[in-house]
Formats: sequence, structure tokens, C-alpha cells
Amino acid sequence: MDNKDENSKEKKESIDFKSEGQANESKSETVSKKDYDELKDRMMRLAAEFDNYKKRSASEISSAKVLGKVTILKALLPILDEFELAAVAANESKDENLSKGIKMVYANMLSVLKAEGMEEITADGKYDPYYHEIIMTKDSDSKPGTVLEVIKKGYKVDGIMVRPTSVIVASESTGADIQKAKEPEPQHLAKENETGKGEDKKDKKDVGDAK
Repeated sequence: MDNKDENSKEKKESIDFKSEGQANESKSETVSKKDYDELKDRMMRLAAEFDNYKKRSASEISSAKVLGKVTILKALLPILDEFELAAVAANESKDENLSKGIKMVYANMLSVLKAEGMEEITADGKYDPYYHEIIMTKDSDSKPGTVLEVIKKGYKVDGIMVRPTSVIVASESTGADIQKAKEPEPQHLAKENETGKGEDKKDKKDVGDAK
């Protein structure tokens, strides 16, 4: 009996201790409205900063990928130019298999680069200083600044220019007009003009005297 009473007493004390501990714990977890608002504000700020960090990281990763593409394409452009010349020369080759092989490699290379975002810069119409590089000007009946011929193709990747298109454009005035403006007036015409001016002055003087 005594053992039973002692056990029941110990259980009761244990239950009372747990109840007291839970009460103290719940009491310690209670915070004021001011502390709650401050904690909430901090958490919202941290969430916003983390969201901005994720966006900034994604933008930096995207920019790094584009710059990597630009670097690789710059290194490949001379090879691409040589393949283009080889494809043109292959048209005159008597070896049909060689011609087809060169054209196939060139086409596959273009296809892979275009899949990575490469675009050819067009040069139709008027000269664009942002995407075109003038190699020389030429006399033409076209309007000044009109692209007459493409010397070397230009390319861009995801909107970033890798190489401008090298072009020949129409000059502002013809060479004949420029040469004519530079040529001095012949001496006999100059003398005639001076003589005519002198006669005009004499006639005006005679008219004044008659009045």
C-alpha cells in the first residue's frame, strides 16, 4: 500500500511539474504586438531582399551566358568567313562531292550558330551607323548613304553586336562635281568676265551723266 501511495504521489508531482513547465513555456512565447510587428517587418524585408537576390542572380547568369556566346562567335567568325568563300568557290569546282561536302558543313555550322541565337545583320537600304561599318564610298545615282555593296557580313547574338557589316555606300556628291568645283576658271574666260564687268560699269556711268 505504501508503495502504491508513493507511486501515485510521484505521478501527481510529475504531472504538476509538466503543467507548470507548459504554462511557463506558453508564457515565455507570448510577445507584445510591437515585437510582433517588428518581427513581421524584418521577415518581409528579408523575403524581398532574397527575391531581389534571385532576380539579380538570374540576370547575371543570363548575361554571362550571352557574353560567353559572343566570345565564342568572335573566335569562329574568321572560320565562318572562310567556309563561305569555300562554298562560293565550290560552285565552280568540277568535283560535285567536294562541292556538296563543303556546302553541307557550312550549312550545318550556320544552323548550330543560329540555334544559339546568332543573327545576320541585314544591310538592305540606308546605312545604319549602329550596325554598319563604311569601308569606302562610291559615286552612284542612289541617294547618299544608300548601301551599294556588302564587303563582309555582320552578326549579332541576342541583340548584342559581335561584328558590324562592312559596306560600300553612295557618296554625297559625284566625283565629277567635286573635280569641277576644284578646277580653276580658264584665263580667257576670266578676262572676258572682267571685261564684261568693266563695260557694265561704264554703261551705268554714261546713263547717270545723261540724266
